[in-house]
Amino acid sequence: MSTNGSGTENRPTTSTARKHDDAPDTAARFARLADLADGPERDALRDELVAAWLPMAHRIAGRFRDRGEAVEDLRQVAALGLIKAVDRFDPERGAFESYAVPTITGEVKRHFRDRMWALRVPRRVQELRNKVRVARRELTQTPGSPEPSVADIAAHTGLTEEEVNSGLEALESFSTLSLDAELSGEDDSYSLADVLGAPDSSYDVVIDRESAKEGLRRLPERERTILYMRFFEDMTQSRIADQLGISQMHVSRLISRSCARVRAEAMGQGSRRSGRRRAVAA
Repeated sequence: MSTNGSGTENRPTTSTARKHDDAPDTAARFARLADLADGPERDALRDELVAAWLPMAHRIAGRFRDRGEAVEDLRQVAALGLIKAVDRFDPERGAFESYAVPTITGEVKRHFRDRMWALRVPRRVQELRNKVRVARRELTQTPGSPEPSVADIAAHTGLTEEEVNSGLEALESFSTLSLDAELSGEDDSYSLADVLGAPDSSYDVVIDRESAKEGLRRLPERERTILYMRFFEDMTQSRIADQLGISQMHVSRLISRSCARVRAEAMGQGSRRSGRRRAVAA
């Protein structure tokens, strides 16, 4: 402690920068690590540095608690980010803490972005979700503020209402509902699976019948009669042959030829319809 010319004491100045208790002084060890070649000695020093900074990684992980992920899992992710920071750090570029904090934080955020979605959604939708979530928080900061509408969020973010709706839907993508979950607490409760529809094969039958109608109309009367007797009256080929006065082999050939013709016309109609749809779209 010293005095100036006026006799006033000059008190030692203290740094205003806040230093965390979990930020050890490891500058000398990082400088030594950078000079060491790969080997047991370097590996041991690397492990020592990771252990020294691990409390800081755990502190950063704690910032993300209560977001649906176990704290122990978050600490593991943060530790992975710490290891990456130790391996990539260049001691000539400044303090390790300044480099490690964003590296570890980014690793944890990537974990939430890529691993915590119960439903996989595109990256763009994830970004919309984040914008919508931040906008909702900002619009409701004032106590008593009403829940913002889609239009309010769109005006606040500059997004379209369709984009806002996509972001709102993505907000629910971190969790899913089991198909076995009960939807009613009463005695006659039912599960979500009970109310889900199932494919109806009857629709395919309707489509096939409509597709075959035109081809059947084009067949000669005898061929139409043979197909009707075979497939609608369930008559055998031998019985059809006896009734029409032709051989059973001839009946078989007529059935095969008629079915092939109807099928070809039905497939051709489908192709023409698809071509018209593509032409209209173009």
